[in-house]
Amino acid sequence: MVKYGHLQHGDIVLVNDEGLLREGVVVGKDLDDQQIHVDNGVQEFWYHTQDIFPIALDDDQLMKFGFEKEEVSGAIKYKKGVFRLVVPQTGNFSNLEMWYREDRRHFNVPIAVHELQNLHMSMSKVPLTRP
Repeated sequence: MVKYGHLQHGDIVLVNDEGLLREGVVVGKDLDDQQIHVDNGVQEFWYHTQDIFPIALDDDQLMKFGFEKEEVSGAIKYKKGVFRLVVPQTGNFSNLEMWYREDRRHFNVPIAVHELQNLHMSMSKVPLTRP
């Protein structure tokens, strides 16, 4: 489950669509009913937060966003413009460092795709979307 306050327009999440998990994009929020409006590729629908789940950040997800991958001295660096993300060579996404110009951040816990999108937006002021 993802907390209501952690979701922003454009975030990519998993939704429980009558027992089937589908990837979807947040297109709106209803503060009164605490529901999230998600386009799941088949339809747009309002979901309660208990039906919304995070997508684990991994190599495949970064490639879908158009990051370039480079191996450097025992680590893997992902690049998109001047935004950088580095993980150990093992691909351990629970220990990562990211930076945009002089803003550097280090995480010792796994982050989800929507969290990366929100961090990218706060650091660069540019939405992270899939091409």
